[in-house]
Amino acid sequence: MASLLGEHLFEISGQGPPPQKDFFQLLITKDEVIWRSWEISVRLDARGAAPKELKTSHSDFIHQKMLQQQVGNVFGERILEHTRSLCQGKFDYLERLPDDIMLQILSYLELKDTTLLAQASQRFRKLCNSEKFWEQTVRNRCAEFTCDMEGIGNCMGWRKMFFTFFHTSGSEEQQ
Repeated sequence: MASLLGEHLFEISGQGPPPQKDFFQLLITKDEVIWRSWEISVRLDARGAAPKELKTSHSDFIHQKMLQQQVGNVFGERILEHTRSLCQGKFDYLERLPDDIMLQILSYLELKDTTLLAQASQRFRKLCNSEKFWEQTVRNRCAEFTCDMEGIGNCMGWRKMFFTFFHTSGSEEQQ
């Protein structure tokens, strides 16, 4: 599974909270946490100031409360918790799988389970609502589907096609 980890584990950037206009970047690699900041100011003495960069190891980040506070202030507690998890070696390999493999895995789930999975994360919601997922669902689970219907699916959308022609509420899913 280690091959799923690229050099960059996580990256986010954005403007700091008001009233400051500073810009920040958080980059987590396999070995270190990199915190970059650019001071944005109209003051003459701040013009042309070089960006600041702080590099620290994962274990050092866990102990640097001031840096953690900055990350939390700029990007929020959710990102801070995710950063801590990565620094502690807690990687979410499932989230790193390519879409085609995830769609293959989804094909083994019952549709009612995919609706629950779609609530777990933005990525799962996107996959479970994707046209590829619904095309796969119609092609593999709907016995009445014929190749002649492919144009209908492409035109009206595979999800809409499923609920219009194949889904019957209150009865068992078609397998």
